Amino acid sequence: MSGMAIEANEYGERMRIGVMVEGGTADEVVGEAKDLEERGFDSVWVASFFGYGLEALTAMTLAAHETSRIELGTAVVPIYYHHPAALAEQAVSIQQVAGGRFTLGIGLSHPFIVEDWLGMPYTKGAAKMSDYLSIIRPLLNGAAADFAGDHYSAHADIHLADARRVPLLSAALGPRMLKLAGELTDGTVTYMTGLQTLENHVIPRIRSAAEAAGNPPPRIVAGGIPMALVNDVDAARAAIQEQYGGYGEVPTYSRMLDLEGAAKVADIAAVGDETALRRFLDRLEAMGVTDLMASLAAVDDAAVERTTDFLAAQL
Repeated sequence: MSGMAIEANEYGERMRIGVMVEGGTADEVVGEAKDLEERGFDSVWVASFFGYGLEALTAMTLAAHETSRIELGTAVVPIYYHHPAALAEQAVSIQQVAGGRFTLGIGLSHPFIVEDWLGMPYTKGAAKMSDYLSIIRPLLNGAAADFAGDHYSAHADIHLADARRVPLLSAALGPRMLKLAGELTDGTVTYMTGLQTLENHVIPRIRSAAEAAGNPPPRIVAGGIPMALVNDVDAARAAIQEQYGGYGEVPTYSRMLDLEGAAKVADIAAVGDETALRRFLDRLEAMGVTDLMASLAAVDDAAVERTTDFLAAQL
């Protein structure tokens, strides 16, 4: 397999490569984080899916204690789970354990979780996120929060010895959310978003918002694109559609597939031989993606390990 290193991007760094891991048991999450660190990966990410697997912030704390170099990130914690001041306190505490390696990704989640499972109204999402960011960002930056909004309010500070700043990402796909992410966070983390949509919709909008706000170029963490190193592309896409196809029914991701001109989730998957996957990585980097959050698709018994080996060889 090729050991060619990824070239530097326009910000002077190569595109970083990380992996999203399943939030299984504590031993599984910690074991995967340690393995990815030993292989040289830049980051490991855990999703927060209510009721399934180890809770994301707990997973981050455990992984932070058992690793020493790799970045740890949530992708993402829904804002409805926590008051912004409470989540900030948890994040700053995790950062103390991680020694500066933790990145907090947050998002709105989806109606079926918020309304059907939690019994809360899923309305005015951008307005709620604006209030949330107005509180959590100063707290993560080591300042006090003094904000009264229509949806969230806080007059609070966090007093923790050796507190470090926590980078903040927002799961932003629509125009209003991308504008907020550019203005009030360090960047975005995407999911189920194809290459054309990243290049022509997500990246230009968040960059423009960040520049207008006088912020540095935003971090673009591209995730949720199923990936597999295979010879039989058709079989791999069929397996991916079976495993991931339900995401295409989620309104947020359905809109992203429509923007991409993709009929189904399998159409955006990155599958094929080393040359095909190398082209996928090169295109991500060329358009300005700063981080790949790889979603390794188990299309056969050895696919995840095979794809992990391929990605490790690119580091």
